[in-house]
Amino acid sequence: MNKKILFIYNADSDTFSQIKDLVTKVVAPNKYQCNLCAVTYGPLKMKNEWKTFLDALPQEKVFMHRDEFHTTYPDKTDVPLPVILSEEDSTLNVIISADEINRQKTLSDLERLVSGRLK
Repeated sequence: MNKKILFIYNADSDTFSQIKDLVTKVVAPNKYQCNLCAVTYGPLKMKNEWKTFLDALPQEKVFMHRDEFHTTYPDKTDVPLPVILSEEDSTLNVIISADEINRQKTLSDLERLVSGRLK
C-alpha cells in the first residue's frame, strides 16, 4: 500500500491565479488547464462526492498546486500536470498521468481510475 498519495493540480496557489482560475472555470471551462480541478471541484469548493471518496481511502493524501509542487520537488518540474503520485520512502511514482487525468470526463470515471490503480 502506498504511504502517501499526492494530488498535484495544474494551477498555482496565489490569490490572483485562483481568482483567474475561478473565472475561467465559469466563463470558459473548455480553456481551463487543470482537469483534475475541473472534475473534482465545483466553482468554490471540493465536490462532496470526491471528498467522501477520498475520505474512504486509507492512504495519507496531500494536495499541492503547481508552484507548491515545484518548490517542494524542484527535480520534478518536468512531470506533466495535473498528476496523481504515490510517495513512499521519498520516492515518487506516477499513479495516474496528466494524459489519463485529462481524458476523464466525469468524477465517477476518475474515481474508478483511482480505485483501480490503488488496488
